[in-house]
Amino acid sequence: MKKLMTAVALALFGLAGAAHAADATCEAKAVDKNGNALAGAAKNSFMKKCEAGSGAAACEAKAVDKNGKPLAGAAKNSFVKKCQAEAK
Repeated sequence: MKKLMTAVALALFGLAGAAHAADATCEAKAVDKNGNALAGAAKNSFMKKCEAGSGAAACEAKAVDKNGKPLAGAAKNSFVKKCQAEAK
């Protein structure tokens, strides 16, 4: 039971860090073809798309079984697909 709770706590902290890192990365990438920072609707659209792409990494980090072991193969693919659908 302690191992499970530890695994869940570590996963949650890892996800929080990944979400923050994704926001910073997306913010840094929000530039037009001339290198100028995006603003307004263009920036909002870009950020939404960028953060949605980062969601795949977050879903893969959550893909663990009841014992805290990472999922693999078809089980992982199914979990990630469902997770991404719920995030939208």
